[in-house]
Amino acid sequence: MAADVRDALAKEAHPLPPAWVWRWQDDVFDFQGGAQPSASTFVSAPRVGYVRLIQIRDYYTDSHVTFVPDSPKLRKCSADDVMIARYGSSDDSRSQNSLGRICRGLDGAYNVALAKTVPVADVDRTFLYYLLNSDSFQSPLRAQGARSVQAGFNRESLRVISLPVPPLPEQRAIAHILGTLDDKIEVNRRTGETLEAMARAFFKSCFVDFDPVYAKAEGRDPRLPKEIAGLFPERFGESELGEIPAGWRVGRFGEVVEVLREQENPLDSPNALFSHYSIPAFDEGQTPRPEDGHSIKSLKFRVPAGVVLLSKLNPEIERVWMVAVRPDERPVCSTEFLVLRGRPPFRRGYVYCLARSPVFRQQIEGLVTGTSKSHQRAQAESVLNLSVVVPPPGIARAFEHFAEEVLARTLDCRRESVTLASLRDALLPKLISGEVRVKDTERLMVGERGTHASAS
Repeated sequence: MAADVRDALAKEAHPLPPAWVWRWQDDVFDFQGGAQPSASTFVSAPRVGYVRLIQIRDYYTDSHVTFVPDSPKLRKCSADDVMIARYGSSDDSRSQNSLGRICRGLDGAYNVALAKTVPVADVDRTFLYYLLNSDSFQSPLRAQGARSVQAGFNRESLRVISLPVPPLPEQRAIAHILGTLDDKIEVNRRTGETLEAMARAFFKSCFVDFDPVYAKAEGRDPRLPKEIAGLFPERFGESELGEIPAGWRVGRFGEVVEVLREQENPLDSPNALFSHYSIPAFDEGQTPRPEDGHSIKSLKFRVPAGVVLLSKLNPEIERVWMVAVRPDERPVCSTEFLVLRGRPPFRRGYVYCLARSPVFRQQIEGLVTGTSKSHQRAQAESVLNLSVVVPPPGIARAFEHFAEEVLARTLDCRRESVTLASLRDALLPKLISGEVRVKDTERLMVGERGTHASAS
């Protein structure tokens, strides 16, 4: 681009604090595109983690990466690298558009839909991560991408973007403040995953592998509290599903849950704020999106407290959502979800762990109808007719007592992370633009936390 055109564009930028400067993109960072993996016929060929566009989320990379044969032709990245999604739809809504998504890399390789940034010498890598997540970069990038059907960017389209850059010490201070919030969010995510894994492992041991029954039948200690161990039998009986604990029976999933089908049309309340539990919201961190009624274009199911959402769309993708509905919310969900409430004595913890158990997942994946790979569904009645092992009420209640406490802590971690993410999202544009300086952040953070605390 001609220098005079770039200078004219720069004059439109808002004033910056002293010592801050506007810089063109190519004076802030360069980027390197990825490469496709090569096919290998050797099973023993070294494998390397490979980041694809589908694994990019706002502020993080899905840990379930694929592995491909290593090759000198692959472009490599590290966990410290800042990655940009190069392609996406031309939809200007970032929540629906992968173009410009920013994430961390991994110690591996990345594909052609991504680019690795290379900051210049006086630009802090972590500051660059937040700078590229800000509207200073995202807004002009989306405007560039919206001009084509297959949105994307190249070097020329990025060169027209100017970015605010403070001195290096202030870059590092900004990165530290925002990074501290993200670190806590990550701790919460890992803690929640660990707690949930505990509940699911206990469920599998008791209701899938029948470990306590095998232990008692073989004269071993089941390693459970005496009052719980006493609820399990010491022998097995035959059933249509094979051996199951004596006194248990095979029933239908519909005996464990009921499907709630109360509908609401958000367009009837265009100015009301809804918590929208959608398929994309699940895929992007299991956080419902706040949306006005006028922006939700179709009928939805109401979501009461204490339910589990089970996706019937593309059931090979596991989407089981244990929701935490607050009293002040107006929650609705996509009709692609089944809204499940446990029938007594079964409650949320049991339903959630059952719906995520390997045996249940295998069954539901066999129910798909539809010829399009992207729109296969399991029919609700077929799901309710799936065979499940039904334990006596006392054992179900004992499990629920344990699971509800553990899973409630998981939801607490998720709720705190939502608050922290809101605080980060409020601070990021103010810090990146210089509207709020580092020395002012402590006062702002206290105020934001108080606002969220009073709202929850």
